[in-house]
Amino acid sequence: MSSEFELLQKLCSISAPSSDESRLAMFLVEYVEKHSFSWRHKPKVIYGEDFQDCVMLVWGTPRTAMFAHLDSVGWMVGYDDELVPIGSPRCDDGTELVGIQDGKDVSCVFVEEEGRYTYRSDVRLERGTLLTYKPNFIESEDYIESPFLDDRVGVYVALQLAKTMKNGAIVFSTGEETRSGNAKFCWRYLYKNYHLHNALIADITWITEGIEYNKGCVVSLKDSYVPRKVFVDKILNVAKREKIAIQREVETAGGSDGGNLQMIPYAVNWCFVGAAQVFPHTPKEKIHKSDIESMIVLYKALMDYL
Repeated sequence: MSSEFELLQKLCSISAPSSDESRLAMFLVEYVEKHSFSWRHKPKVIYGEDFQDCVMLVWGTPRTAMFAHLDSVGWMVGYDDELVPIGSPRCDDGTELVGIQDGKDVSCVFVEEEGRYTYRSDVRLERGTLLTYKPNFIESEDYIESPFLDDRVGVYVALQLAKTMKNGAIVFSTGEETRSGNAKFCWRYLYKNYHLHNALIADITWITEGIEYNKGCVVSLKDSYVPRKVFVDKILNVAKREKIAIQREVETAGGSDGGNLQMIPYAVNWCFVGAAQVFPHTPKEKIHKSDIESMIVLYKALMDYL
């Protein structure tokens, strides 16, 4: 395990299914308190009950906000021990799941029987118990494989940028996987208090017929939503000027916090900018290290120029 990705491994080890992001939120608050003294500039940290486990960092006079979501897909125990999806998890029979019940760690094995999802465990799980994949972080020479790379990679990249940020904002949002979109009220706060107009969505997309490994960060021109072309063109021009290799994505489906922002009654330029992976929403999400590095380089340039 290289020291370069120790923080990413830690992020991937913390359970944070949609609606239950508090543990990861508190980890971030404590991480910022511990490490920000060594950053080039210390941010204002905004969090608390009014922000429902979202955490915002603001430096100087921000022009652009970077969004990375804390939550992951998961399962909730329903009636008659049935497992109900949170978001769109995808796993095979026999997958190990973990959760917290009455303050204690619990585990079980995912079981699919004739299209019905249930579990096998030595302990009866209470209705409403939330479950996520058992952490299993694997690093090879070129790849990272782990549950929750969507979107712990985005969180990791944001924390790398935090070390040198002078003017900008980072939003660690919640509820993205279930479209509850707490990014919306974070944007309202930033819009009203800092008059921001630009948002970059630091999330993870998928390897498809047009998107490959080890070809650079992805700039999404379209998914289920379409960002403003004038803003997308600025991003493409920064990448071209800085000679940063990127991939242009055009898809017919998919979404992110960008779609959540597009639906609110406040002016916002947004664009999805992130690395691509295979096996999305499974316990074996896999991403090329060079694409993470490309994401960091591109975001540094964008946060400086936009």
